[in-house]
Amino acid sequence: MTDNFAIDDPRSLLEPLRRLHDAIRSTVVEACERSAVESLASVAREEEGDTIYAVDRISEELLVEFFDREIAQRTPLVLVGEGLPEGRIVLPRGATESEAVWRIIVDPIDGTRGLMYQKRSGWILSGVAPNRGDETCLADIELAIQTEIPLIKQHLSDVAWAVRGEGARAERVNRLTGERATFRLRPSPVSTIAHGFAQVARFFPGAREELAAIDEEIVRGALGPVQPGKAHCFEDQYASTGGQLYELASGHDRFIADLRPLMEKLLSERGLALGICCHPYDLCTELIAREAGVLVTDIDRQPLGARLAVEPDVAWVGYANEQIRTQIEPLLHAALHGRGLLQNDESGSAPGA
Repeated sequence: MTDNFAIDDPRSLLEPLRRLHDAIRSTVVEACERSAVESLASVAREEEGDTIYAVDRISEELLVEFFDREIAQRTPLVLVGEGLPEGRIVLPRGATESEAVWRIIVDPIDGTRGLMYQKRSGWILSGVAPNRGDETCLADIELAIQTEIPLIKQHLSDVAWAVRGEGARAERVNRLTGERATFRLRPSPVSTIAHGFAQVARFFPGAREELAAIDEEIVRGALGPVQPGKAHCFEDQYASTGGQLYELASGHDRFIADLRPLMEKLLSERGLALGICCHPYDLCTELIAREAGVLVTDIDRQPLGARLAVEPDVAWVGYANEQIRTQIEPLLHAALHGRGLLQNDESGSAPGA
């Protein structure tokens, strides 16, 4: 191994993580080329946070062996992710959690459902934070990288990464020739959601009618009533949080809110359970979007601070720029407060108002 390695510098982990992402991408694409949709979509096991499909197992098998061989032999780490015992493992074997320098959270395939049916790209996600034990959170992440797992009919794959305070970088890889071309991530500069993509996430059954009503209320408040034969704006229900963040960072989407954890009280009152929500491993690359210029917050307008663990349910909001935030955030908070979903928010006003 020829990496310039410094035990306390997250940049030292970029190249090993890029190699891991490349290996996962190649392995998963090859499996998709070989296997029928039905076999990839079969349920491998049920876990507390999500259903694990056969396609997930392909990438999981690479993780522990790679981290143990490529990184942990030089610096101890805590690896966090689904499919690991209790959601995490300390490497190298025999090391204690208190000895770990880094806490690395991974989602080897984000967007499994779209990928296994060959409808849309999935993403490999990794975030690296200095280890602060169980208190380590999303806000501590100093290095993030995400790699597109393309459809088998697609020869180009994007990779994006960021080190905190140094901006975001990206490149487009031709998986057939190996050619790589750098490009700049650029969130939309447009000051309104009009004629753009903006949405409240509602991928799965459970509370879609309420989430759709919140979405409608926000759009009407921002753009007024729909005119005959016209479309105010559009939506893209991309069932991949890493993919959603990438759409914001690359200028395709202008506003996204994932409010699913807020629906728990409503569903409980109906005698229903809250289904799958976003977890920290889905959001472990939000640093890339922020370094590119996207505004990413929790529902209370604060930086995301969920623990780096597999269990927490996380609500989040992303705005392409400050003008979009000014247009949308008061309407979002008013819609939530009016439904009793923001007990501590009286005004629904924009930050600083």
